[in-house]
Amino acid sequence: MKLTLRVWRQSSASDAGALVAYSIDDISPDMSFLEVLDVLNERLIAGGERPVAFDHDCREGICGSCGFIIEGVAHGPLRLTTVCQLFMRHFSDGDTLVVEPFRARALPVVQDLVVDRGALDRIIESGGFISARTGSAPEANAILVSKDAADRAMDAAACIGCAACIAACPNASAMLFTAAKISHLGLLPQGQPERRQRALRMVEAMHELDFGSCTNHGECEAVCPKGISIDFIAQLNRDYIKAGPTATREPVTNV
Repeated sequence: MKLTLRVWRQSSASDAGALVAYSIDDISPDMSFLEVLDVLNERLIAGGERPVAFDHDCREGICGSCGFIIEGVAHGPLRLTTVCQLFMRHFSDGDTLVVEPFRARALPVVQDLVVDRGALDRIIESGGFISARTGSAPEANAILVSKDAADRAMDAAACIGCAACIAACPNASAMLFTAAKISHLGLLPQGQPERRQRALRMVEAMHELDFGSCTNHGECEAVCPKGISIDFIAQLNRDYIKAGPTATREPVTNV
């Protein structure tokens, strides 16, 4: 296969940046998109040029490190797929693909395709934990959890924090990410003591970090590589409304 990649090049956060075209020959259909960037970088380095910066780690669709815009879609055109698991057989020989970083005020570009996802960590720090003491694994039936609650909690916990939902949202909202992190704890018995306080603090942190508000476009669900449902946003809203008149705004102590 032969492809032309128009890649966003930006040497630093203060640089204006621009799209630069690169032609790549002899691409195997079995390569992932990141492997194609590896090939491009090998050629750039051999030619004395700066390689394209992009985030990656596990390359197995698990860690959430990778992620950028391919042809206007976060993680590319294939649903339920991260960039590292997007293989070139889903494109056609001779295609020209535009590759850009996620665009959101709360996710500033660091270099090329790399954005700073630190704001997501700060949302978690504001309340994404439980105060229950941990130790050795408890006996399986010590705390009874209904099958429905366990399944829904696992669905929410599938969020890998890749930020595709934010990049796809017209408002750059982090509601799907925040809802998943709140819901997977709030659906389980261990998460009940801080349930309302957690919703209050994490939503407030999201707003303070300059994310936009949710207006139910549904683009977040459409691009989520783990298929997380916007039903969890409804769950978050219920918890947040209940938290308003009752929950304290004192810091949650992570014991």
